[in-house]
Amino acid sequence: MKRHFYRPSEGHRLPHNPFKAIVAPRPIGWIGTRGAGGVNNLAPYSFFNAFSDAPPIVGFCSIGRKDTVTNAELTGTFSWNLATKALAEPMNTSSLGVGSEEDEFMLSGMTAVDCSEVDAPRVEQAQVSFECLTTQCIQLQDAKGTAHDRWLLLGEVVGVHIDEALLLDGIYQTVAAKPIMRGGGTKDFFTIDESSLFHMERPDDNR
Repeated sequence: MKRHFYRPSEGHRLPHNPFKAIVAPRPIGWIGTRGAGGVNNLAPYSFFNAFSDAPPIVGFCSIGRKDTVTNAELTGTFSWNLATKALAEPMNTSSLGVGSEEDEFMLSGMTAVDCSEVDAPRVEQAQVSFECLTTQCIQLQDAKGTAHDRWLLLGEVVGVHIDEALLLDGIYQTVAAKPIMRGGGTKDFFTIDESSLFHMERPDDNR
């Protein structure tokens, strides 16, 4: 096996950074927040995931301290909204770099509705939304301890909205939602279908 090796600090020597393509596809953090002046904000983050189920913790990382991080830290709340194939274009539009006085819900044609448990807007058209309380905002640093302009925002999920059409006998149907995920290329997104499903039993932890 012939391998390409590189040290990230020295550059990857490839047309596109492979790191994002290797750790992929990544779920999209479509985050809704409200600014101090009451302006709603909606933005997608490709560095997003769930980190714990009890307590349920989700988080996203922002390259630069953007409005979403500032709002979520200041208000202590945010929403996560499931980005699906049907909402791909509005999600993409909401990534536009506009001023904090602009409402990306309106810009992308999405409807902002108030959350039930937290003071943050969520996307009415999203089939799944999480209502979150901010738990930590961490500035990332490298192995030498040097701080970088990268901000990891974590939050506890305190409310969950699920379209009942995605529940079959009470079981959430991942494929039915057609979630979209970020790929490695500059334009690459992925979704899933039944053909990608396979089953595998977990080994006995007591062996």
